Amino acid sequence: MATGFKREMKVTQEEMAEAKVPLNLRDYCAHHFIPLMKCRKDNYYLPWRCKKEKHAWDECEFQDYLDRVRQKRQQQAAAAED
Repeated sequence: MATGFKREMKVTQEEMAEAKVPLNLRDYCAHHFIPLMKCRKDNYYLPWRCKKEKHAWDECEFQDYLDRVRQKRQQQAAAAED
């Protein structure tokens, strides 16, 4: 990830508000969270029915975490050089 890397949200604030995504989950993975919650609602929260959606959201959250760690390390390395 480059230092000036800027990611874009894949869903709008209006779409997240309409889907009632909690404020603490309105991140770069909200586009996976919305179908997960729809699947859960449609299947009465039966955990085995939404495995693909849950895995996609978990994977996105993990990749987002790794990206933030990489970005922080790059910032620390750049600060150490100065």
